[in-house]
Amino acid sequence: MTEQPTSSYERPQPGADPAEARGALLRAPAPLGNPALPAQAARADGTPAGPGTSAPCGKGNKGKEPPVNGPEHSQPATAETMGTAPARASSGVGEHRPRPVPEAIPAQPASEQERTPGGQERRTGRGLPPGRPMPMRRDGDRLRFVGAATRRIARGIDLDEIVMGLCRATVPTFSDAILVYLRDPLPVGDERPTGPVVLRLRRTDRIPDERDTEGLSLPPFPEPEPDSSGLSELSSLTTELCEVRPGGALNEVLRGVRPVFADAPAARAALPELLGEGGEAVVPGGQHAILAPLRGRRRVIGAALFLRRPERLAFEADDLLVAAQLATHSALGIDKAVLYGREAYIADELQRTMLPETLPRPTGVRLASRYLPAAETARVGGDWYDAIPLPGSRVALVVGDVMGHSMTSAAIMGQLRTTAQTLAGLDLPPQEVLHHLDEQAQRLGTDRMATCLYAVYDPVTHRITIANAGHPPPVLLHLGGRAEVLRVPPGAPIGVGGVDFEAVELDAPAGATLLLYTDGLVESRLRDVWTGIEQLRERLAATAQLTGPDHPPPLEALCDEVLDMLGPGDRDDDIALLAARFHGIAPSDVAYWTLEPEVSAPGQARRLARRALARWGMEELTDSVELLVSEVVTNAVRYTSRPVTLRLLRTDVLRCEVGDDVPQLPRLRQARATDEGGRGLYLVNRLARRWGATRLSTGKVVWFELNRG
Repeated sequence: MTEQPTSSYERPQPGADPAEARGALLRAPAPLGNPALPAQAARADGTPAGPGTSAPCGKGNKGKEPPVNGPEHSQPATAETMGTAPARASSGVGEHRPRPVPEAIPAQPASEQERTPGGQERRTGRGLPPGRPMPMRRDGDRLRFVGAATRRIARGIDLDEIVMGLCRATVPTFSDAILVYLRDPLPVGDERPTGPVVLRLRRTDRIPDERDTEGLSLPPFPEPEPDSSGLSELSSLTTELCEVRPGGALNEVLRGVRPVFADAPAARAALPELLGEGGEAVVPGGQHAILAPLRGRRRVIGAALFLRRPERLAFEADDLLVAAQLATHSALGIDKAVLYGREAYIADELQRTMLPETLPRPTGVRLASRYLPAAETARVGGDWYDAIPLPGSRVALVVGDVMGHSMTSAAIMGQLRTTAQTLAGLDLPPQEVLHHLDEQAQRLGTDRMATCLYAVYDPVTHRITIANAGHPPPVLLHLGGRAEVLRVPPGAPIGVGGVDFEAVELDAPAGATLLLYTDGLVESRLRDVWTGIEQLRERLAATAQLTGPDHPPPLEALCDEVLDMLGPGDRDDDIALLAARFHGIAPSDVAYWTLEPEVSAPGQARRLARRALARWGMEELTDSVELLVSEVVTNAVRYTSRPVTLRLLRTDVLRCEVGDDVPQLPRLRQARATDEGGRGLYLVNRLARRWGATRLSTGKVVWFELNRG
């Protein structure tokens, strides 16, 4: 059934509250010129013939009261109509007609047989107050209702919104209560569910007992036992889960797809299976309930049960068509919502896997990060950040931004991030890393462009080396509260090709905080990038003033303060934020020596290590350190022809590093019983807390760590 244009219009019923949460109840008059509904004559004094009639429309009341053609569509007399003199009947041709209300739920006018000449209802003998929903008697009413209801259902974008739209569109206009069951779990796309079909009660809705839309006191639906919870909820009267048995009555009704009355033989057998024991008390007798299967694109995904109170008029045969339309639109909307949810989940998981789950804890630096997508409905983008530990207790800090906000941008970002991690493992200088990233972007495509900033922090020398590829410059917050925008050569974005990148080396004093970010933090439609950078610098300086000159602000709180500078509508792009608090390693905690590649080098290394441990008060580690240092230095002297470096670092652990100019990395192997050597790395692996070997541009570094005490 599709919505057809009609010549009638909708207007609010007098006395109805347009701010009602479920929507104002409207009544729509019939099209003009209907021969089946004779117009009623006006009295001689110009007043309507009765409470349920209105005067014919002519020149005297044009624009005040629309014409009506029968008692079924009569409106209560108003002050304007009572004071309007009768005029010649008009055919309505060329008359101005107000536009229909876009989202109004049409009225359900009562039939002539259900109303007494005094404007009372025959069934109850009570007056009909304004705004009371009546059963829909004409096809035009049903068409308008279906059109408005489907528009309300279609507004939902997720599963809960669509189910709520179905409930709010039908209660109280079409039914007094509704129960919506959906498959658990809901199948997605072409998936073939395994196992039994299980229906879960997703949502219920009903007219509250204390407030009926008619303003009348109506008997409530059957209530549960007093000791049960949720006395006014239909869900307390029915089972939450229902397993659809193959070959059962409920399975046959769902396979039939078409809505059925509750008093039909198939429905009478299916309802106990759906509602559970005692749930049949919810269903009134006769044709006061409709069971409608919800069929999606390929399969039945649930069912909806529409209920009317016993004293209300029963559903009619045409109401089955209305229920079928509501069920079809709801099921298709649910199918699309499930598919959309799966796509959003995949995109979200893709973005999460592209970003680091946790940040490392390198020596001498603390890290914090934030990531905000451009929109919650599409959590994918090309922004990324990373922190990569390097040999010598150094750490590489990376932040980048790929052009676009699509899945393609996220995929390219993942490839560039992986390339940056690989290049960082080779311990290349920052400018060389950007050069290789530029080549990689050109291999991915001619339009694959990104900006990136790559920095390497050395906690021993308290220096940081930075190279930039078209990215906003970082901001350094000093301990005293001064915020400084670092002067870094901007460079060209990655993917341009043929561009030489330049690196600069700057001081990174202890207690300072380096902030790396993407342009989404400082640039928007409301401000340019340099205005945003200046606002960021001022925000950092103001935050640092709160903690005083001797204490830097907490790192996590600082990240939150930075993000708070964004106002409503001030964010058009993804935001990646990486903050690094530099603590460094004190010179007194570092011991460094250069050893000549001679046979006496291992013995000299043992003596130097023993003295350093005695100076640090760590004599309990002397035996282990002497043994491991001797093995690593012996292996280095055996193959190198240049001086060997030995460095001890005292932090939360004791770290030993031995460097040489041979690029081949040692490998752990099991020595045979007849071998004279090959057991050095085996001892390192057994005694050390951690160990590893890293290739450098000038050779390699073999390191190990021991716990302190």
